[in-house]
Amino acid sequence: MSKTPITEDVRQFKVAADDDGIRLDRWFKRHLPDASFNVVSRWARTGQLRVDGKRAQPGDRIEMGQIIRVPPLEAPTADKAKPAKRERPQLSDDETEFAQSLVIYKDAAALVLNKPPGLATQGGTKTDRHVDGLLDALEFESEGRPKLVHRLDKDTSGALLVARNARAAAFFAKSFSSRTARKVYWAIIAGVPSIEEGLIDLAIAKQPGTGGEKMYVDEKEGSPSRTRYRVIERAGNRAAFVELHPLTGRTHQLRVHMAAIGHPIVGDGKYGGPEAFLTGGISRKMHLHARRIRIDHPDGGQIDQRAELPTHFAESLAHLGFDTAEADALPLDDVKFSETPEGKRRAAAHAAKDRRKERKGERRGRRDRA
Repeated sequence: MSKTPITEDVRQFKVAADDDGIRLDRWFKRHLPDASFNVVSRWARTGQLRVDGKRAQPGDRIEMGQIIRVPPLEAPTADKAKPAKRERPQLSDDETEFAQSLVIYKDAAALVLNKPPGLATQGGTKTDRHVDGLLDALEFESEGRPKLVHRLDKDTSGALLVARNARAAAFFAKSFSSRTARKVYWAIIAGVPSIEEGLIDLAIAKQPGTGGEKMYVDEKEGSPSRTRYRVIERAGNRAAFVELHPLTGRTHQLRVHMAAIGHPIVGDGKYGGPEAFLTGGISRKMHLHARRIRIDHPDGGQIDQRAELPTHFAESLAHLGFDTAEADALPLDDVKFSETPEGKRRAAAHAAKDRRKERKGERRGRRDRA
């Protein structure tokens, strides 16, 4: 997104896929740096800053598809010197080497990284080390800085797609928003679901009093959220190795959904509490891994990549006697465009157009008969 000039008009922006889940003040810092934190805070206090028509605060987290209302910027006075733009810190040789070691796929349009657990995708309060801060090391022969198009939670490992130019970023963002991209997650969960394959359809919202840092199931006010799961293997009634397919992209969706059905992801104390931890030498780290991503390529064909497991996850699978070969052998169903939100929207629009034509024809027929 290009830098927005000073304007007298109220502006509206639609939250893109790569901004899903970030704080509102972070969005301004990324896209409208001319609006300082103090200015944004003043807009919030006076009710001028709104998201989907509702008053918003700088610390609120935003979701893809929401509309941000931005008041006009005031022209700077002559006695207020514009602060110098803060430059990104120079990466060390070790940081560059580390960033490049994460790359598992590279072409002219995209990179796929295998993000380790504990590394945030983007920066925030008390988060100085993150993937976004390492992207300068991943320019390679390209002239532009790569761009994030989706994200993974800090403690979730696995496949993370990065666009290498603006054209690719727009293409991939559309794939994620239309839900034609496929992401396969592996997880170890506490206990075993009574139904081995199913769809979790529970609306999710930000939990009040947590500053947007925690989500919860809220069927009345929450956003529609759907997750498909299937049990790959079970270790008695103690734990299960599962495959998860998010059909929507809400913050912490997989973690909230699995905890909601009584089977939290192992290591996820935030949503599962003490029940999320197994005894007997099983790591207390999060056992959630983005194993595979498949997405259309802007130049034709597809990107289809698998990310190897982190050490703690692989060791836990071995300890419980689970076999990854069986999980990789499971088929990945194709997404029908007609079943995606964008496909359904177009179908509804087309049907409405046909109905208007029919009504117009009926009126013309009545006039002719008269």
